Amino acid sequence: MTPAPPCRFCRTPLVHTFLDLGRQPLANSYLTPEQLAAGTERSYPLHARVCHACFLVQVDAAAPPEAIFDADYAYFSAYSASWVEHARRYADAMIERLGLGPESLVVEVASNDGYLLQHFLARDIPVLGIEPAANTARAARARGVRTEVVFFNEATALELAARGMRADLMAANNVLAHTPDISGFVAGFPHVLKPEGVLTFEFPHLLSLIEKVQFDTIYHEHVTYLSLLATEQVLRANGLRPFDVERLPTHGGSLRLFVCHLGSGREETDALRALRAVEAAAGLDRIETYQGFTPRVEAVRASFRAFLETAREEGRRIGAYGAAAKGVTFLNYCGATAQDITAAFDANPAKQGRFLPGSHIPIGPPSQLRTVRPDYVLILPWNLQDEIMGQIGYIAEWGGRFVIASPRTRVLG
Repeated sequence: MTPAPPCRFCRTPLVHTFLDLGRQPLANSYLTPEQLAAGTERSYPLHARVCHACFLVQVDAAAPPEAIFDADYAYFSAYSASWVEHARRYADAMIERLGLGPESLVVEVASNDGYLLQHFLARDIPVLGIEPAANTARAARARGVRTEVVFFNEATALELAARGMRADLMAANNVLAHTPDISGFVAGFPHVLKPEGVLTFEFPHLLSLIEKVQFDTIYHEHVTYLSLLATEQVLRANGLRPFDVERLPTHGGSLRLFVCHLGSGREETDALRALRAVEAAAGLDRIETYQGFTPRVEAVRASFRAFLETAREEGRRIGAYGAAAKGVTFLNYCGATAQDITAAFDANPAKQGRFLPGSHIPIGPPSQLRTVRPDYVLILPWNLQDEIMGQIGYIAEWGGRFVIASPRTRVLG
């Protein structure tokens, strides 16, 4: 019998399954025609477990980070207008809250294509991006955002600090959940953050994932699924503590955690204490809360497969919009292929002309919607539902209707 893997944080044996999604391809590894023809696509086990000691939800070790965040990483933040606007509002708020100016330094870890730091740069505030993917880093540099291509960890942080890089504000959006060694990753921040500096993490909230059955946010790139309860333990073990929190609508329900050094004079807010109480009331500190998730996920799959079957019987054509990573998990778990969904449409040129991992559905530009004229358009990034429906509402011209598949499949309009 294979021994239980250890918790990525506290090393307790992981004996409790949260959700087992079987073997899945890497969600952001979109296939070229040549790769598809070669038939060499790899898949890896995608098994999420929960630690009964620290309650960190995590997937088993599968693919190395270099296989995910390679030089051809296909996710570019700037292709979502709503996400760029979210970043602009954050920049404005932090500049005002912290009094940032030309003498300050803002450092973002996992800075992608400069979608966030560009807003600080526009206000004459020095910035530095840390980004492991070479192609997104090039896009950031093209925006004038100083960017270093490297994985962030304690060794990286020590090297930055030795060069005099000390930040008034550090940001790490939707990356904490991506790090295989979560404690080693967090250990780097105290070296770069000034004594009274502020660090913010944004990450999807585990409580939302459970309550809204957002299982499609589970993929190899997301190594952990975070609550305040688990995250606070990781922070304190590395000389940091949260002092404030905001609950955000992004990604179906996220947290923005404000963090400082353990010895900082910043006081905890009522919002932070209230969230601790909410998580306790929801039972996130009890293993029983995490059990029973699998049947709820299976019900989502059954609902979607029934929709596909009905559409097939009626001769309806289905397209998908947004070649998102969460869509890759969803489609592969549901067993959908190009026989079920004619094409996926995405505004990101890096994805166009390629194929979705696993399902091998071809990806085209949004302009092809008018040529294909699908009867149904399945919105894969359901967190951008309103933005997408506003952008391509013209599908109504030929009677096209939108479909959302989470937490149950429903046709809109």
